Amino acid sequence: MSNNIFNNQFNALGTHIKLTVYNPKATFIFKLTQHLIEYYENLFSIFKPDSEISLINQQAGINPVAVSPAVQQLVTVAKNESLAKYGFNCAIGPLVKAWNIGTDFATKPAIAKINELLTLTDPSKIKIENASIFLEQKGMQLDLGGIAKGFIADRIKDLWAAYGIKNGIVDLGGNLLLIGKSPLHADHRWHIGVQSPWKKRGKALNSFSVPQCSVVTSGIYERYLKINNQYFHHIIDPRTGYPFKTNLLSVTVFTTDSLTGEIESTKRFFSQSTKLTSKILGIVYVYQDHSIKTIGFN
Repeated sequence: MSNNIFNNQFNALGTHIKLTVYNPKATFIFKLTQHLIEYYENLFSIFKPDSEISLINQQAGINPVAVSPAVQQLVTVAKNESLAKYGFNCAIGPLVKAWNIGTDFATKPAIAKINELLTLTDPSKIKIENASIFLEQKGMQLDLGGIAKGFIADRIKDLWAAYGIKNGIVDLGGNLLLIGKSPLHADHRWHIGVQSPWKKRGKALNSFSVPQCSVVTSGIYERYLKINNQYFHHIIDPRTGYPFKTNLLSVTVFTTDSLTGEIESTKRFFSQSTKLTSKILGIVYVYQDHSIKTIGFN
């Protein structure tokens, strides 16, 4: 077992990123990974006016925008998941921007405004063809914030594999990707804690021993708007335009890849399904009454 841990930390994707390897000869991968993250951020970020997603939004109802293969691939996945109507909707951008929860400009929009913006969130109006993307209605906005980090984490795993990095951790601000076997434990499994919603960051409510996998959490206990003792969290229900009403505080999914983790954490937050698939190792539900439900982990 090795006690040599080498980290690299920086801010990107609107969060704090931490990369970990266990071999000093592998630290060269840090700079390459940072460049890869910056490349995808420049494609996907709605906060960069020249990103391909921003250009698509700016041209909504006007013209199709030529896009890179990565953007076409991710938007195609996002559209298909949105059409399933389980809670995820990549066209929810106008509503997310109107609420602005998690920023200093958070506010509760008027009912009339919400109803107006709901008409701009139809994913069937996202047209993808001939290496271009067109939002058919002016005012529509793509927002890949609920899925992009998973896609990027999986591409980082591909990069590390190409350079022979056999084990390590990619932490994209709550999206955790565990690569290879853990060199820290005799059983070579990763020992991962699920964050307690009632304690400061880093304090776990439970720990799990898992093989190589992705760990993604959807939770409502960190980002919210408080008005007259009423709390409005940041997970907007695309069917109503309001924060989704739930008895959950968080759901954490352990999956074989990170993109599946992003999709399933949202899906399970809305459905609370206990069904496991070949890509899902386990699920941890944490409820507002402090109860916990754990599924899987055999």
